[in-house]
Amino acid sequence: MEKYHTALILGYGRSGRAAERLLRAEGAEVSVLTEETAGLPEVVYMLENGRFEVCIVSPGFALDHPWMCAVRDAGIPLLSELELGWSRHRGKTVAVTGSNGKSTAVKWICEILQLAGLRAEIGGNYGIPACEVVLEHPDLDWLVLEVSSFQLETVRDFRADVAVLLNVLPNHLNRHGTMEIYRRTKARIFGSSSLSGDACLVPVDLLSQLRADLDGAERRWITFGKTADADYFFENGQVFHGLDGSIDLSGTLFASPIIGSCTGAAVVAVADACGIARAVVVEAARRFQPLPHRLLWVGEFDGVGYVNDSKATNLAATAAALQACGKTILLIAGGLPKEADYTFIKEILAERVKSIYLLGQASRAMYQAWSGVCLCVECGTLEVAFRTARDAANPGETILLSPGCASFDQFRSFEERGERFVALFRGLEPGGGDAA
Repeated sequence: MEKYHTALILGYGRSGRAAERLLRAEGAEVSVLTEETAGLPEVVYMLENGRFEVCIVSPGFALDHPWMCAVRDAGIPLLSELELGWSRHRGKTVAVTGSNGKSTAVKWICEILQLAGLRAEIGGNYGIPACEVVLEHPDLDWLVLEVSSFQLETVRDFRADVAVLLNVLPNHLNRHGTMEIYRRTKARIFGSSSLSGDACLVPVDLLSQLRADLDGAERRWITFGKTADADYFFENGQVFHGLDGSIDLSGTLFASPIIGSCTGAAVVAVADACGIARAVVVEAARRFQPLPHRLLWVGEFDGVGYVNDSKATNLAATAAALQACGKTILLIAGGLPKEADYTFIKEILAERVKSIYLLGQASRAMYQAWSGVCLCVECGTLEVAFRTARDAANPGETILLSPGCASFDQFRSFEERGERFVALFRGLEPGGGDAA
């Protein structure tokens, strides 16, 4: 564990503040730069006149950001806040990345470990910086990290005892550029080398590609999926693992074929790698409460169901939601686009969606891509989309908010977007106000 005497922090959101707190607790002199208080000339001046041993980077700064380029030009090592926090953890680590399903997976993993009597906490992209977790819980048995591709861009020595890549689907290509770069960035969760005891969990259909991405370096690979050639595979609500039999997830959130074949199978493999009894895994699944704004049933009005999936900020997540919600769906989609190719979900739209109500900056591009598949209506705002979908829906149909886009063009967060959808539904109920 490397200690620093001087450090520069780029960005002062929650992760930047947590890094500063940790470094100052260790006696380091810390300088902070934010885009609200400084420009590139001030940054260059500070870099030329300061003696910084490390630069701790907020995940909001892309590698090609001018400040990042200036730091590299000054010869100062870049380090993710995630890795700084992890390096101070004395126990074991589970790390999970993927395009979709990370938060649900780490929540279930953490609850499994806690139910088994172990000291475990969640950190990372889940919303609680790793530096904050290790400061407040210095004696953890397990640190459970949700890891984004943005955080992985600047890791150096990071490694986990159990590392999981759930899936790689089109996402964040406005930052990473290509799927190959995005996939290789995700693969950094497996570290530059693997110790003999480390478990590297991957979808069975990605194994050969990931091996190539990591230059064929040997690791303890464990595969999961929905086919019997995976080490852990999901079928009919159960996860199977060779001669060890099956784990029955029936009656839980993870019995869904969409969630079960990815998160279900992967987390069962994680629990085995951590030495947790199967009965604990099943009990934790039965107790599991879904996270807000993730495929949550809001209610029914006049025979029409309403589902809030505001967390779906990419089209792969929207496709998964459509699979889970059955057929005859009225889809509300759009927002701030994160990808340019809207065509890859056209087949499932044709199969399951009656009509689409579009909002935000992506509205025109989505209309052009999908209007030949099913009825599309450009609505502008969530309120208009909700009202238009409500008026078009028949009993037995489902209105699904699953935007496939970020929220920041019209909302502060996907949470605010989802809460607005719920408020609009409540306005339908007697005494609930005017939903229009």
